[in-house]
This record gives sequence, structure tokens and C-alpha cells, in this order.
Amino acid sequence: MALRAKVLGTGSYLPPKVVTNDDLAQIMNTSDEWIQQRSGIKERRFVDDGMMTSDLALEASRAALASAGLEAGDLDMIVVASFTPDHYFPGVSSFLQRKLGLDATPAMDLRCQCTGFVYALQTARAFVESGIYQRVLVCGSELHSRGLEFSDRGRDTAVLFGDGAGALILGPSEEGDGILNCRVYAQGEHAERLWMDAPGLAYQGLTNAEMIAEGRQVPAMDGRFVFKHAVARMPEVLLATLAECDLGLDDVDHFLFHQANLRINEMVAKKLQADPAKVHNNIHKTGNTSAATLPILLDQVVSEGKLKRGELVTMTGFGSGFTWGSCVFRY
Repeated sequence: MALRAKVLGTGSYLPPKVVTNDDLAQIMNTSDEWIQQRSGIKERRFVDDGMMTSDLALEASRAALASAGLEAGDLDMIVVASFTPDHYFPGVSSFLQRKLGLDATPAMDLRCQCTGFVYALQTARAFVESGIYQRVLVCGSELHSRGLEFSDRGRDTAVLFGDGAGALILGPSEEGDGILNCRVYAQGEHAERLWMDAPGLAYQGLTNAEMIAEGRQVPAMDGRFVFKHAVARMPEVLLATLAECDLGLDDVDHFLFHQANLRINEMVAKKLQADPAKVHNNIHKTGNTSAATLPILLDQVVSEGKLKRGELVTMTGFGSGFTWGSCVFRY
């Protein structure tokens, strides 16, 4: 039997500070009803002063190592999906590697926004299945709260995002379990439909006062356009990923969708005619944590005893780029 990459352990971390919709309504023109109606979000977590993206990643990674019964020194490779790094460079993975107390363990960042964890899982899978590495830490970590504009101008995106991290450990398996298939895609023609214009090296000096005054350093989104493409691409890629394994929707025990907007996930589930009992969501409590949403949700489903070994799981994401993808694995 061919070697497969198997999930050995999972972990997640959400900072303790809870920010409710009512809290946001105190500082911008919004309301709990308005936010819930459009996104399904009730609250999210924000970091306290001093905590960084790599700190979130560290807590989630430690939990995943403990779940797998491993020490940091057992890792052969670290892959971190994030687009909210501590610093412009080096990436989050370098700081995470140092905070784990490792010396020369290879570490890399993968930046594919909200689909980042699916891309990272596909990358780590290739390392394990090729035999290059035995134990790979895959982490999604995002710190959005310091990059949002909490004003009426920034309201449409500021109410959506939260901070957090999730992680898992991949290792080899010859028992028929593990990752059965992954498919990932991108469509750069729509890059500006969901993006952050600055800072960037497209501009002299990364940014300037005029650009900041115009709000070009905060996320911008064409919400209706994103919604339309997400509800089309997510079912499409999920069905294709299953079909390549000769599997159907009835074979799936757990559907995990990127937690960007509950209304998107409800529409995707409806189009798939998925059993509601098999569809898991946590966005009402976490907001959109981008590349961290899928591993956080996976760990919560595992921790709550809802996911058992041997059950079939799909993880499907869509985000800026546009990027999208899906993985199917037997846990």
C-alpha cells in the first residue's frame, strides 16, 4: 500500500480577550443585529498587547505536539500558513522555530490567505509521502486585530476578523488512513476583489501618508463578488476532490468549511445537500481567522469528541487571490 500522510495530532489557540458585536458598536456605526445578519458572527478573539502571530502559532503547535505525543525535537519540518506576520521578513515560521527551541529544523511560510492551510497541508503531504520528512508541523496563524480600521470607513471588514491559530502534525501511515486527495487552485484575475493594497514594494517606500489617509493599508473587499465566487468554487472543488477518490458526499462524516461567513457556508451546504449534522461551524465565536480557521475548527471537533479515528473529513477553503482548494482525509 502506498505511503500516506496521516494526522497524528491537532491543537489550537484562541487569545482570551473576547470582543463582542456590541463592543464594536461602541466605536463604529454598527450593531449586533447587522453583523449577525450578514456574517453569522457574534464575537471574536483579539490579542492583548505584546502577543504576536508567532506566539499564537507557538501555543497551537505545543498543543498539537502534545496531542501527537511528540516533542518539538521530533519535528523534521515546519510549514506555517499566514499573511499577518510579526515582521515584513523573515516569516512567522522562523520565529516559531526559535520559540520551539529548535536549532536547524527547516521552516517555511506559505502565503495563500484564507486558503493557506489547504495549500500548506498539500505541501506538507508531499514532503511526508515522498519520504523526505517524517514529522511535519503544519500551522495556520493569524493576527488581524492590529491591521483593521475600527471606524465607519473600515467597518465592512473590521467586524469580520479575529485572531487565533491552529496546527496539526502529519506523519507517515501505511494503514489506508490519512490524506486521500487534495486539490488547490488560483485565479489571479480577481486579486483586487479582496486585497490590501499597501504597504508593498509596488510603491516607493512601501506606503505614504496619502495612501494611509485613503485607507489603502486596510483590507478591501467586493463582498458580493467574493460571495458569488465562494459559493460556486467551494462545492465544485469539494466534489472534484471526492470524485477522484471514487467517493461521494454520503461517504463524508464531517464537512469543514473555511469560516469566513456563515451565510457562505450555509449556501455551500445547501448546494451540496449536505447533512446539517455533518457540517461544523465556529465562526459565531471566532470570526474569520483566515488561514487558521480550518485547523482551529478541526481541533475543536476533535477535542469535543465529535470526530473519531477512521472517519472521513473534508476541509474546503476559499479566499483572496482568488485561491481555493479542498482536502479529503481519513482521520
